[in-house]
Amino acid sequence: MRARTLEDAEQGMEHLGAFLLLWTGVSCLPLTEGFPKCTVLQFVCANSRCVSLSSRCDAVNDCGDGSDEISCWNCTNGSFHCVASESCVSSSSVCDGRPDCADGADEQLDTCTSFSQAQPCARSEFTCTNGQCVPNSWRCDHSSDCKDGSDEEDCDHNECAVNNGGCSHTCIDLPFGFRCDCPKGMRLVQDTHCEVVDQCLDADVCDQICVHSNGSVVCDCQDGYQLTAGTGQCRATGGLAHVAVSTQEGIKMMDLSGSEERNITDKRLSPGPVSALNAHNTLYWSSPENDIIYRMSLDSGDHRPAVWLKASKGIVGLAVDWIHESLYWISTSTRALHMASLKNTKQRLLISGLSKPTAVAVQPLLGYVFWAEGGESARIERVGLDGESRFALVVSFVRNPVAISLDIPRGLLYWADSGLRSISRVLFDGQYRKTVVESNGYLDQPFGLAIFESRVYWSDQLTNSICSADKHNGTMLRVPQRLGSASPAGLVILHPLLQPAGFSTTTEETRANLTNSAQILPSLSC
Repeated sequence: MRARTLEDAEQGMEHLGAFLLLWTGVSCLPLTEGFPKCTVLQFVCANSRCVSLSSRCDAVNDCGDGSDEISCWNCTNGSFHCVASESCVSSSSVCDGRPDCADGADEQLDTCTSFSQAQPCARSEFTCTNGQCVPNSWRCDHSSDCKDGSDEEDCDHNECAVNNGGCSHTCIDLPFGFRCDCPKGMRLVQDTHCEVVDQCLDADVCDQICVHSNGSVVCDCQDGYQLTAGTGQCRATGGLAHVAVSTQEGIKMMDLSGSEERNITDKRLSPGPVSALNAHNTLYWSSPENDIIYRMSLDSGDHRPAVWLKASKGIVGLAVDWIHESLYWISTSTRALHMASLKNTKQRLLISGLSKPTAVAVQPLLGYVFWAEGGESARIERVGLDGESRFALVVSFVRNPVAISLDIPRGLLYWADSGLRSISRVLFDGQYRKTVVESNGYLDQPFGLAIFESRVYWSDQLTNSICSADKHNGTMLRVPQRLGSASPAGLVILHPLLQPAGFSTTTEETRANLTNSAQILPSLSC
């Protein structure tokens, strides 16, 4: 018996020694091999991704594995706290008929009643007796969508008599329910709203100028660009374009093919937004960690950056107005949109009280400033250069628009959504929305965004890459540059044609010239 005990003890010591040897080897492995090292302002996900600390417990799965929404004691405004699982879920998931909390607390009757008082239903939704919100079109459709069945009660009622049924134009009352309709030349989007049919945007083949004529579209280019024969593609003249990107190793410069990469400044900061004044060949950039905006002339031999302005911490977006020579920025610390003259650095607050600002862009030829916000009230809005005439472009089906950029020749705004892992675009008036690029392995953590010629370019912080795809349909994905351990942030494309002094051709001139003389592309018929 004693011999057996000693034998068992010896075997146990052998097993313990093997375990300690194995643990020593494992502990020495680089567990984050292949992933960027997170900064002090970032949260380390369970899958080793890096996301902003402000993304923690905001009811958005920024990590991809949900680890940024685990062990949450306090949730951001508008989200719901699952007490049992210590997690946060989006308000849009509360009382939607599907449990998101582990114990189903987000679908309980008392939760739905109290939550509906704080979150009223949208104009296009029916308010159930229990406070649940369902689409108006589900009312009296012989299917109980409200948990209490109230959407199938009093079905002889004329829904069109109340708020026009939520329809933007025509509401048609049916024996059971109703439907929205549109006038000729318009079409229904999202069940309730009508938008004008644009044959050019439907075809979506012209890089710049487009005229619809006799069932086909005719493409042309603005001054300084050349139309590629047999296509709608416009190629810029006047020299090669380059891209400048902010990294923690400094500002890097390269051509659009990814070659000739070089550091133009070695000032090491947390990577942030970058913008340019092409006429002066000058870059402006900042880091979210400090309150300084830097300036650097690319014409100088030493490329030495200078402190241009002491602004505010948390700057996440920069945009240059090249017409009036002003700089716009957006800050998470002030939760506001600011501007300053490039000539005298006089500052001005334009819009305050933003929830979670993420990006900014400017179109000075039309007098517009655009900005994006993430979080629970994710949206994209525009305002005049004077801060007046505020208008919302995107307020639905958007989660975390982290970057925006403008396609000036076509009057389109593009945005990268890290929550949906997609790139979409919309007209400056909020119509003709389209998703262009969907999750492709290089959209997990986008930061910078730019449009040039026929392509959309973006930086991805998870793969440390600069990527591009066709701006019309997201095809022909290219990854021209992988930056190794350097995590890219904001990027800007440098070419004088991207900041025109004015519109080169009026719509009437374009329509007349193309109809009379330009070649109609038979393959582009609608």
